[in-house]
Amino acid sequence: MNLRKLKPLTNEYLDSIGFVWHTDEDQTSYIANEVIEITEEEANAYYEAANELYDMFCEAGDYVIENNLFHELNIPFNLVDIIKQSWEDDVHWHLYSRFDLAGGIDGKPIKLIEFNADTPTSLFETAIIQWALLKANNLNESGQFNNLYEALKDNFKRIITLDSDVEKFEQYYKELGWKILFSSISGSSEDENTTRLLQHIATEAGFNTDFEYIDKVEFSDDGIFANDKSFEFWFKLIPWEDIAIDESELALLLTEMIENKKAIIFNPAYTLMFQSKGFMKILWDLYPEHPLLLETSFEPLEGKKQVEKRCFGREGANTKIINADNSIDVETDGEYEGHKAIYQEYVDFPQDEQGNYYQAGVFYAYEACALGFRRGGKILNNMSKFVGHIIK
Repeated sequence: MNLRKLKPLTNEYLDSIGFVWHTDEDQTSYIANEVIEITEEEANAYYEAANELYDMFCEAGDYVIENNLFHELNIPFNLVDIIKQSWEDDVHWHLYSRFDLAGGIDGKPIKLIEFNADTPTSLFETAIIQWALLKANNLNESGQFNNLYEALKDNFKRIITLDSDVEKFEQYYKELGWKILFSSISGSSEDENTTRLLQHIATEAGFNTDFEYIDKVEFSDDGIFANDKSFEFWFKLIPWEDIAIDESELALLLTEMIENKKAIIFNPAYTLMFQSKGFMKILWDLYPEHPLLLETSFEPLEGKKQVEKRCFGREGANTKIINADNSIDVETDGEYEGHKAIYQEYVDFPQDEQGNYYQAGVFYAYEACALGFRRGGKILNNMSKFVGHIIK
């Protein structure tokens, strides 16, 4: 692995563009002042892998729905209907997502770790910060696998055209005039500013947009309302499983809205299937020994080093790395113990000379469109660092 040290972006600059979560609790910078050097071939391999994986997820999604495997995936029962409805109607467009991958920069094969399909983090970092880091160091800012900003702009247009051709957007939008409301929870600057970045991109794409915290949004049989306006589209940076567990009445209301064609929600409810780590067991059943996959089961794997994690868990919580002799290598606690466990074959992440581990994140918006990395320990958590890249 080759790392290139750079002059860091100042906190004042990061604050000025709305990236205010730049310093971790231990007062160290969340953004690494170095980038990983990769080759054009490595960038292309990440691109091809993410595209192939997305096609596999879509085929497996059909299989899950046809066979009613929602319980296996730990999907809350009160979201099953809205998942089915959003899957069957093309207007429920998948806006963006992120694949977490091992390998790819160390001569080892790329392997899927999980798919953040509903509310992926690191969007601001990947689309804006790593690009700005190159620019600030007088490097070619286009020398990255990073088209996330433009890919999102085009994909916003596709929620109107429902087509690869985004040139029809203005014609269709002039006739429809549909508006998008963007919502996050209050009190989280990261969630809010990430949501506002997406709102800015949608506005640039040509939409009439607005923002409101979710606790101030009104939901009824007639649709979604905020700031004395009704909205046909709603983007929420709130996980679907949280809505199901914490806001069961809202889950029912949103289901009725989708059924009655009163609103379209991003990301769609079916992305919760993809988000479930249990989905990787379905993939392994359908594509056994596929070179991009790791063996995954709902039962412990025999005689193999493996990772135990929860179908719905975040930031490395409730995760164990279990050695082949069943001893525990490392484990974390957390608030997701109540969710179903899966067992995934262990694979080493690339390491630098200091022993830090690196996981690749490839964003997908209609196609694979950007790469970034996270650096940390064997189990990446909320203290992991974001590391950009440059193509040599």
